[in-house]
Amino acid sequence: MTAQSIPRIVIGAPKGRSGKTTVTMGLLAALTNLGLTVQPFKKGPDYIDPSWMTAIAGRPCSNLDSVMMSNQTILDSFLEQSQQADISIVEGAMGLYDGLDLQGSGSTAQIAKIIKAPVILVLDCTRMTRSAAATVLGYQHFDKEVNISGIILNKVGGARHQRILREAIETFCRVPVIGSIPKNNNLTIPDRHLGLIPANETDKFTKTVEAIGNVIAENVDLRRLLKIASNNDSLPNYSFSKEANSYLKGQQGSKRVTIAVIRDQVFSFYYPENLRQLESEGAKLVFINSLVDTSLHQVDGLYIGGGFPELFGAGLDANKELRANILRAIYQGLPVYAECGGLMYLGRKLIYKGQEFAMVGALPYDVVMEEKPQGHGYTIMKVMEPNGFFD
Repeated sequence: MTAQSIPRIVIGAPKGRSGKTTVTMGLLAALTNLGLTVQPFKKGPDYIDPSWMTAIAGRPCSNLDSVMMSNQTILDSFLEQSQQADISIVEGAMGLYDGLDLQGSGSTAQIAKIIKAPVILVLDCTRMTRSAAATVLGYQHFDKEVNISGIILNKVGGARHQRILREAIETFCRVPVIGSIPKNNNLTIPDRHLGLIPANETDKFTKTVEAIGNVIAENVDLRRLLKIASNNDSLPNYSFSKEANSYLKGQQGSKRVTIAVIRDQVFSFYYPENLRQLESEGAKLVFINSLVDTSLHQVDGLYIGGGFPELFGAGLDANKELRANILRAIYQGLPVYAECGGLMYLGRKLIYKGQEFAMVGALPYDVVMEEKPQGHGYTIMKVMEPNGFFD
């Protein structure tokens, strides 16, 4: 398959909680069951949905994040990961046009335009009939560069409800309804404060995915969806451009850099592109389990991603030897990159639901997990002085 002919779709919706994740996971399962190779993507930033999508598709789900990636990097990543796939599916986030500013920067629609992909709009039809057509019309005309090519109706009340919705949308919007998912289908995906529970934490994963896949296979015209995915504008040739520098390769003759990555049930939020990039730049990655391992081994750097350390506070507290070894290595000058849960782990202690757990103690703060998020979104920071990560 050439890069220009990659079948692809973006799953969008008018708002969050419309059913995008359920539909995307169901499509991955249903198409994989047909013997197709499906490449999943998630409009970033998101680490949790991709854990499910990776497990279902059997291929690493990559993030397309237009805040942290340039248009060219997004396109290159999409083309690179889509090789040898029969279809690529991108799950959007929030509403289709929701972004950081009035122009919709960072929106799902922006991703769809960058990769020139048709959008399948998932519509929550609760307490709605003919007005569904007005909603679709608005999304069609809001940005003429966005190609809304199919509608999947969600939470449909019955045959009569479906008929009214389908006739209104196909008559007034001239876009096909390719699926109709009944309400009360008992499809529940376990979640918590940041979204879904990561796939590696739930023993209900297999049964949940099987049920979702069956519902989608029964209620979505997969043949028509594949036809829509194949009817795309051509994409430019893959440029293989890489924005990262070759810092890790060092000077000629320097030793290979070894980086410890804490990756387990506690810390599982990683963009696979970052790990691949480190390896492509010459680094050797050594994976550490924060609950079991006691030593960092001989490494030149440490990478701790995000996750849910508050749920594993007792286990992190109990592994005193690893925490002491990390603290000692930091005092001895070990470079560390930590974000989100990893940054929490580097503090003095973690307080959650009235319990206190000892953390590494490398940074002078305590972390308190409140009942509700105290802030959500991107933050632009100013670098106070030059360092290993920023000029």
